[in-house]
Amino acid sequence: MNTSAPLPEAAIETPSGKDAAYENFPVDSFLLPPRARPHVAVFYRYARAIDDIADNPDLDADEKIRRLEGFAAAVRGDAGVESAFETGTRMRDSLLASGVPERHCLDLVDAFKQDAVKSRYDDWDDLMGYCLRSAAPVGRYLIDLTGGTTDDYASSDALCNALQVINHLQDCKDDYVSLDRVYLPMNWMRDAGADVQMLSADSAAPQLRAVIDRCLRATADLMTDARPLPGTVASRRLAMESAAIIRIADALIAKLSRYDPLGQRVELSKLGYARCVIRGAAAGMFA
Repeated sequence: MNTSAPLPEAAIETPSGKDAAYENFPVDSFLLPPRARPHVAVFYRYARAIDDIADNPDLDADEKIRRLEGFAAAVRGDAGVESAFETGTRMRDSLLASGVPERHCLDLVDAFKQDAVKSRYDDWDDLMGYCLRSAAPVGRYLIDLTGGTTDDYASSDALCNALQVINHLQDCKDDYVSLDRVYLPMNWMRDAGADVQMLSADSAAPQLRAVIDRCLRATADLMTDARPLPGTVASRRLAMESAAIIRIADALIAKLSRYDPLGQRVELSKLGYARCVIRGAAAGMFA
């Protein structure tokens, strides 16, 4: 890690303005156990900070990686960490207090370092390899935080990976135009006769729509693997949370199948979101 003159925290973090309201899942939800909520808040701030660095179009790849490595050093508790990485230090303090391993936080750093240098994905398996480090650690963190076991990781991974692909589809135009990133499998693009430049249009060409629909079908398969999660986790409150998120994901998949993400950001209304949370939580209570 660079040990030159320390920078103030504001000079390291690059807030995008995205917050909990932007996410496709309830952050620091009332559904979670009260003792877990402060730790989840710290985890979300940490994840948001490193994600914003990776997504900042004004930083070059080397600088993104330098900053991300600084956060990893703070989480590991390495000597000589700059005070500018206080968000990472707070994350380490939370991990020590809760007993959750640091691996999930370091996996996120690894994924976002990849974002700094990789902008295309060869196929679905390549994309899932990325999601296992950029999304699955969130679910694994919550499982560990609420007393679960690694037996729940598989269904949690499927749910988190599905949410990640949904987010990629929602933001597919902006990711390409702003960052030259394409999270659609390149072999599926070739199969459909689609070109990445189609992502800059105001509406999806038929070839690109075919790729989006193929991604949605693959995401629906992930949801099949995710559905057992509420019935297996150790915490009833996490069961309620995960059941609500499953409802949200299903609703977003259905909406993305009907609307064009190039023309608008396809998302749930506040009422639709609330319905998913309430109905999912009720189902999760008795899972």
